[in-house]
Amino acid sequence: MCVLAAILTAIYFLIGISPIQAYPDYSRLQYQLRDAYDGPTFFDHFNYYSDVDPTSGFVSYVSQQSAQSKNLTYAAPNSAILRVDASIYNPTKGRESVRIESKKSYDAGLFLFDIFHTPYGCGTWPALWMTDSQNWPNNGEIDVVESHNAGTHGNEMSLHAAGACSMGGERRQTGSVESNECNIAVGGNAGCAVMGDSSTFGAEFNARGGGIYALELRDAGARIWVFHRDSLPADLSTGGQSPDPSSWGTPLADYPSSYCNIKTHFRNLSIVANIDLCGEYAAMAPHYTQMYSCPGSCADFVAMNPANFDNAYWEFGGIKIYQAI
Repeated sequence: MCVLAAILTAIYFLIGISPIQAYPDYSRLQYQLRDAYDGPTFFDHFNYYSDVDPTSGFVSYVSQQSAQSKNLTYAAPNSAILRVDASIYNPTKGRESVRIESKKSYDAGLFLFDIFHTPYGCGTWPALWMTDSQNWPNNGEIDVVESHNAGTHGNEMSLHAAGACSMGGERRQTGSVESNECNIAVGGNAGCAVMGDSSTFGAEFNARGGGIYALELRDAGARIWVFHRDSLPADLSTGGQSPDPSSWGTPLADYPSSYCNIKTHFRNLSIVANIDLCGEYAAMAPHYTQMYSCPGSCADFVAMNPANFDNAYWEFGGIKIYQAI
């Protein structure tokens, strides 16, 4: 068997493809709660980003002081809101919105995102993701929740990596594969995307009371689940101290380490939540005009239609981060 494996490896090398790798071992890890971002102190765990949008959006990200004074972010005992400014004014430099980045960063763990409401509407590009902003793309990017405009096409999850990182092997997931190539140098940095169905984002997701998105990031790979409020696993509905992803069934998205060293590509990651407007994604003609028939130019619509942003807000019940012990 060892001789055969060596021969196959040599053949694969000569013809320029990678040898078949075994599907990784996702056996149970014992998780312990490390951090909890919730209640009135939710935003104390984050820094506010107020520089120019790196993705060319028609948006003006505001400081913490400005966001709080304009009620664009506020927290209560049971939820935290992050929203776009829906007031009437002339946003010549982009409508005001918020982007927050966690003060702590993580190399691995189990991340539970309790979400009551996802933002949607023409011109919006909301995302909940993890990255090292100061060292992108070297430490990677994991998009946990991302969509655009009305968002009825569902949630798009993706990994973006610097260097060789592919998902061409076996994957066990319920979502639909958009691309297997995570390397940012391939395909215009589209990432190795997996699509959920219409219930995973937007008005349909919100109408069910939202739910919990879970990301498990470990050496074996990265996996993402979504659980609607009416179908939470027992260890999540009771707020258990040691959730067990191995008991949750098939994930929505599976990124095994078979052809991508997850540990080295994804590290020192902060949690980021934002609502971009237009930009390189939401303003694209296939997305803005063709998929959702949004009117006019994206920037003009965002500037002149403040009522469009009544539903452009995140509402979080909280975020919990567990570490393996």
